[in-house]
Amino acid sequence: MLTEEDTILIVGGSRGIGLAVAEYYAQTGVNLVVVSRTTCKYGTWLAADISTQSGIEKIAKFFAGKQLDALLFLGGTWEKNAFTAEYSFLKSDFAEIDQVITVNCLAPIKIVKALFDSLILSPHPRAIFIGSLTALENTASREVANSASKYGLRGAIHALQRELKNSGIGFTVINPGNVATSEVLNDIKTGAFGEQQPIPLEDLIKVINCVLSLSPTSYISEINIVQIDDGAK
Repeated sequence: MLTEEDTILIVGGSRGIGLAVAEYYAQTGVNLVVVSRTTCKYGTWLAADISTQSGIEKIAKFFAGKQLDALLFLGGTWEKNAFTAEYSFLKSDFAEIDQVITVNCLAPIKIVKALFDSLILSPHPRAIFIGSLTALENTASREVANSASKYGLRGAIHALQRELKNSGIGFTVINPGNVATSEVLNDIKTGAFGEQQPIPLEDLIKVINCVLSLSPTSYISEINIVQIDDGAK
């Protein structure tokens, strides 16, 4: 379990899942650093755009020579009108496709590479990534770039587990259904999403805590968190 001497980096901590997790860990007394483009009031905020190489380098520079105990990649993006009937692959422009795949798939890979030296300074380093149930076999949603990026992220984490096995870093990908962020709750309320019971944020935080509480001799490769009531008939 993390202590007040440990450092956590949350990437994508200004909204959604990342904001909720940042709020939680800010109350535990750990040394919290949050990366996002827009302001986060929890921990030490580092303004950086992870879709750019300069943004990745800014994060690496901040942590140069410093120990990092846990990397939590909780950010993400998706196409316009994603997960609604209005979504259209043919109306999604090339820039949007590039952005989704860059943020959701390429950025996590680059961040691991950029922060490797800081992670291995920790006696018990962990790296956790939020994926999606749509990244599982034969479960892709209609959103082409988002599904591709989540498949890619999942594959990248599996590869990192093998490639960096001897580094001591425990890599975990968490694939949740819809989580009860303010954005998801609003989409359900307005009818953009069908009636359903999203996963409580508390449940997701418990899973993250479980991963972080394991001994250095083991790690959880992958966790799927499924809604009992996802609105499907």
